[in-house]
Amino acid sequence: MRRIVPFLALLASTFGWAQSEPAAEKIAQRVDRKYNQLQTIRMEFVETYSGGGRERTESGTLWLKQPGRMRWEYKQPREKLFVADGKNAFFYVPGERQARRAAIKKLDDVRSPLRFLLGKAKLSKEMNGLHIADTVTTLRPGNVVLAGVPKHMADRVQQVLIEVAPSNQIVRLVIEDVDGTVTEFRFSDIAENVMLKDGLFKFVPPKNVELVEAQELAD
Repeated sequence: MRRIVPFLALLASTFGWAQSEPAAEKIAQRVDRKYNQLQTIRMEFVETYSGGGRERTESGTLWLKQPGRMRWEYKQPREKLFVADGKNAFFYVPGERQARRAAIKKLDDVRSPLRFLLGKAKLSKEMNGLHIADTVTTLRPGNVVLAGVPKHMADRVQQVLIEVAPSNQIVRLVIEDVDGTVTEFRFSDIAENVMLKDGLFKFVPPKNVELVEAQELAD
């Protein structure tokens, strides 16, 4: 009996997952349609990180613009800047004497996948095992959490949770790495199709700041 009970629990869990897959795909398709029609987004974000005995919380403003451009302005607890112009990404902390640059194609950074959100969203094709995570507590009633593993990050990511509001906006993104590290982004004050100048996504090093090549841009 002791062996049968865990097996039945696993069977029920697996059956529930299978049942949620068609519903998850429908939600993913609605999210795709919404974001594929957008040209720009501006939103506030709160980023929390936990792993390796360290925890931190940061916040700021994120801008996205087709094709594949983004700008993260961290404001709290200290200023930082992460910019992607479609080909390269740049990371700079005001006051430091070096800024880092990495080719987007070679960049291993949790922020990178978000640059493909506008115009190229295909959640059901990009995520393995996409299903509704109905045991995860949502930020607000009525929201739905999708779970799966990004195909291009399967070697390092155990699971990604995507919380979707009734408006089909993504309001939370949780990335659980295989090493136990968890990075969470919460988005608010979302403004769609706002006027954003191209210069916002270009990085020019301040005077006397050296630009160095790197593969990782995380602080």
